[in-house]
Amino acid sequence: MDDTLLDRARRYAESHADDDGVARTPIPGLTVLREIAPTVLHYAVSRPLVALVRQGRKRVVMGGSAFDFGAGESLLITADVPTVSQITQASAGQPYIAVVIDLDPAVIEGLVVEMGSAPFVADTPVRVDATEREVADAALRLLRLLDRPASRPVLEVQLIRELHFWLLSGRHGGAIRSLGVADSHAQRVARAVAVIREGFAGPLRVARLAEAAGMSASSFHEHFRSITSLTPLKFQKQLRLIEARRMMLTDGVSIGSAAHDVGYESVPQFTRDYGRMFGLPPARDLKMVKARTRAAA
Repeated sequence: MDDTLLDRARRYAESHADDDGVARTPIPGLTVLREIAPTVLHYAVSRPLVALVRQGRKRVVMGGSAFDFGAGESLLITADVPTVSQITQASAGQPYIAVVIDLDPAVIEGLVVEMGSAPFVADTPVRVDATEREVADAALRLLRLLDRPASRPVLEVQLIRELHFWLLSGRHGGAIRSLGVADSHAQRVARAVAVIREGFAGPLRVARLAEAAGMSASSFHEHFRSITSLTPLKFQKQLRLIEARRMMLTDGVSIGSAAHDVGYESVPQFTRDYGRMFGLPPARDLKMVKARTRAAA
């Protein structure tokens, strides 16, 4: 039996993927994605991660930048940023397969201390590069652990750490390192993002966010935008709209209820903001997505 990263990932996803093509594993931060057909646009505010694509192709848009990538390449996201993504190449015979690993700032910080000083790159939070052999090998050994549950408590932590080490040692290293530099702008902004995520349906208090980041209000605005590509208010708005869309599509919540649940006082304002972000007002967008889902079934 073949034992490549693609083979392991495909077999696990075939047995464990949910209706959205997501196969979560018992190893924290490790997920396998599988899609058997091109998808509609998917909107999200992504957390720091690396996605190792082993088959198929995907397109991700962040701000004004678009990234097209496929088998043998990795998508790296080093900040909480809004993205629009779409699987562009997948079929039942050759599904889109990707192994996704959440980047752990605590692991990165420990490794940065041990590995010593090196430059870090405060650049675009999204990038695509060829997957390095050492990273793919560490990911394969992590997936092998899924068949040996008795070994996981002993080995999974060190394998996750090794995978982060190879990421830091490779071409992604400069971009990832900022997540582990104590009190860096990336870490400070991440603290503010956590506050927004936790209370996105409530009022946005910039003073509270700046305090969480340990910055002045003016400095906070500057660094927040440079790292996430958005102002805090726009970041919160996108979180609200993405969550409202999920509630309507997945949970069947009405437009008015979803608007109020995510913090909007005015349904007409919600409808206007929704149309600006997703290209269609809520009712038409939901109808179109559901029609495409039925057609693909």
